[in-house]
Amino acid sequence: MVNAGEFEVVFSRLDEDGDGKVSPSELSHRLSLIGGDFLMKEAELAVESLDSDGDGLLGLEDLVRLMEAGGEEEKLHDLREAFHLYDIDNCGFIRAKDLKTMLGRLGESRSIDECEVMINKFDLNGDGVLSFEEFMVMMK
Repeated sequence: MVNAGEFEVVFSRLDEDGDGKVSPSELSHRLSLIGGDFLMKEAELAVESLDSDGDGLLGLEDLVRLMEAGGEEEKLHDLREAFHLYDIDNCGFIRAKDLKTMLGRLGESRSIDECEVMINKFDLNGDGVLSFEEFMVMMK
């Protein structure tokens, strides 16, 4: 189960200007940074469909509702997509260098050593990399 603090972290990453709302422009820009082709028109449609107060922007409550509404199958699909973003060379595992690269794209600067420590926390079989199953444990 994801707690409210985790939603707030995700929301703050999307809310580039810190105004407490996510515009279609911010959504499009942030999603493109992590490897997705998210056109402005798609971002506008996404915001329009999720916007609860009609201001043309997403609030934290909108994001929470979206994240909590997804079924288990959708969540598993989303986790697989996220895993593939981190598995940069499609080897089936997330290595420290992959984690460092992806965190860098998200604006988080980490050393390889720091990334290795992060991976080791969830590396259940001790092979030095994260499998999809270990990634799922980490994300829960």
